[in-house]
Amino acid sequence: GTTVRVEYGDAAIAADPAGAHVISHAFPHTYGQPLAHFLRKTANVPEATVISEHPAVSVGVVFCGRQSPGGHNIIWGLHEAIKAHNPNSKLIGFLGGSDGLLAQKTLEITNEVLSSYKNQGGYDMLGRTKDQIRTTEQVNGAMATCQALKLDALVIIGGVTSNTDAAQLAETFAEAKCSTKVVGVPVTLNGDLKNQFVETTVGFDTICKVNSQLISNVCTDALSAEKYYYFIRMMGRKASHVALECALQSHPNMVILGEEVAASKLTIFDITKQICDAVQARAEKDKYHGVVLIPEGLVESIPELYALLQEIHGLHGKGVSMENISSQLSPWASALFEFLPPFIRKQLLLHPESDDSAQLSQIETEKLLAQLVEDEMNRRLKEGTYKGKKFNAICHFFGYQARGSLPSKFDCDYAYVLGHVCYHILAAGLNGYMATVTNLKSPVNKWRCGAAPISSMMTVKRWSRGPAATQIGKPAVHMATVDLKGKAFELLRNNSSSFLMDDIYRNPGPLQFEGAGADSKPISLCVEDQDYMGRIKKLQEYLEKVKSIVKPGCSQDVLKAALSAMFSVTETLAIMTSSSTGQGTPL
Repeated sequence: GTTVRVEYGDAAIAADPAGAHVISHAFPHTYGQPLAHFLRKTANVPEATVISEHPAVSVGVVFCGRQSPGGHNIIWGLHEAIKAHNPNSKLIGFLGGSDGLLAQKTLEITNEVLSSYKNQGGYDMLGRTKDQIRTTEQVNGAMATCQALKLDALVIIGGVTSNTDAAQLAETFAEAKCSTKVVGVPVTLNGDLKNQFVETTVGFDTICKVNSQLISNVCTDALSAEKYYYFIRMMGRKASHVALECALQSHPNMVILGEEVAASKLTIFDITKQICDAVQARAEKDKYHGVVLIPEGLVESIPELYALLQEIHGLHGKGVSMENISSQLSPWASALFEFLPPFIRKQLLLHPESDDSAQLSQIETEKLLAQLVEDEMNRRLKEGTYKGKKFNAICHFFGYQARGSLPSKFDCDYAYVLGHVCYHILAAGLNGYMATVTNLKSPVNKWRCGAAPISSMMTVKRWSRGPAATQIGKPAVHMATVDLKGKAFELLRNNSSSFLMDDIYRNPGPLQFEGAGADSKPISLCVEDQDYMGRIKKLQEYLEKVKSIVKPGCSQDVLKAALSAMFSVTETLAIMTSSSTGQGTPL
C-alpha cells in the first residue's frame, strides 16, 4: 500500500549497561531513540502513527561492505517502495562504494538499470571500493555530497564496520543539522552482525548453502576413495558462523571452531593432538578418510599464534621491513616463528589489514594443521603407537568462489523486504537506524518489519594492559562470535561423536528456487529462539494486562499477588543486570 504505519516502542538501550554511558556521551543525538515497528495495512493498532502523505524524495544508496549475495535486491526493494509511494522520487546509486560517494560519482537507479540485476549476485551494478567512512575528512566529504545532491536519505549497505560508520554519520549529520537521514542495512556473508535486533545478515544463507554443497561433494569423494583426509578452510573472518552452519548442513567428521579454541585456550599442539587422536580412533575402525573444517579466523584464536601476530604487527607499525622482522622478535616469538613451516612464516609477515587484523584469507592454516598432523602420525607410526595406514592429506580453501553466487531464495526475499523497510524508515523521519526483519525462521507473511537505532547495537570493549590500567575503546557495532551456550552450538556438540565416527555425510544439493528445498533456511537461525522484537511486544502486552487488572478498587489478594510477583521479577532482573556489567571488572 501507499500508507506507512509505525508503532513506536520504548527507547532502545545498549545490551551492556556498563557501556551505556560511554555510548550515550558519544551519540547524544541518536542514542536512546525508540524502536519502530512497521505494520501491515490490516493491523489494528490504535496508537500507531499513520503517514499517508509522501512528497517526492531523493535517496542515495552505497555499497560499503564486501560484496555479498542479495545486495542488489535491497536496491530493488528500495526502488519499488520509493516509486510506489511517489513516482517522482529518485534513487541515486554511488559508483565505486565510498570513493564514489565522496567523489559524487552517481547513477540514477531506474527499472531499466535494475532489470539485469534482480535476484543476481555480486555488487557489479554499482561496485565498491573501501569499506569505511571514518575520518573527519571522509565524514565531511559524505555530508558535502548529501547536501550538494539534496539527499533526503543515505542508505549504507554493509556489515559491522559499515554500520558503525553509518551511526557516526547519522550523529554528525544530526549535530550539523544536515537534513539527510542515514539508514544502515545488515549485509555480510560472514554472518557476524548478530544481536538482539538482527537475527542474520543478507548473504549468509547463500554462502553457507553454496559451501555446504562443495563440502558434501568432498565428503562423498573421501568416502569413495577411502584414503584421504581433507582439510577445508572456510571463509568468515574472525567469527566461525560459516564453519558452524556448514558443519550442521554437511556433517563433516570434525569442525574446529575458533571460539571453542579461544575459550579452552588450546595451543596449536593441542589441536594437532585432537585431530591425530581422531584419525587414530577412525583407523581402529578401518577408516582412513575424513573431512575436517577449519574457520578462516582460527589462527587468531590460537593463543601463541595470536601473540606472535601481535608482535609482528607491532614491528610493522614501527616501520620494520618484512625482511628484518624475524630478527627483531622476542626470544619466545622467534622460537615459535622458526618452528613453523616456511610458507606460514611468509604469510604471517604480511602487512595487517586496515582494521589491524591479519590477512586471514592469505594464511593457510589448513596446510599448517595438515602438515603437523602428518608429522605426528608418522612419528606414532614409527614408534608403533599407531598401526594403521600412512596418513594422506588434501587441503582446500573455500573462500571467495561463493561471493558472486546467485542469492538463495531466502536471501532474495530477505534483501528485498529490507529494501522496503529502508523507505519506511525514511518516511517516518528516522535517523541513525538499521532496517530489521525478525521472526525470520517463520514463513514470510509472519516476518516482523521494524527498525532499531544502530547506537543501541553498540558495545564498548575494555581490556587491561596491566594491574592498574584499563583502557576503554570507542563505541562500535562489534562482530558477534559463535555463542558457545547457544542452541546451534549445542546441536553440533550433541552430534559431534556420530559425525566423527559414523560418516553420516549430508548433501543439501545446489541452490533451489522452487520445490521442497527452496524455502530452507540456515539451521543455526531455525534452532535459536530469536524473535526479540516479538518477545518485547509480548512483554508490553503482559504489562498492559497487569495495569488493566491491578487498579484502584481491586481486591487485596490481587494487589498482594501483583506486588509479590513484581518484587521477585525486579530482584531477579537487577541481579542479572549487575552481573552482566561485571561490576567494573575489566573484560
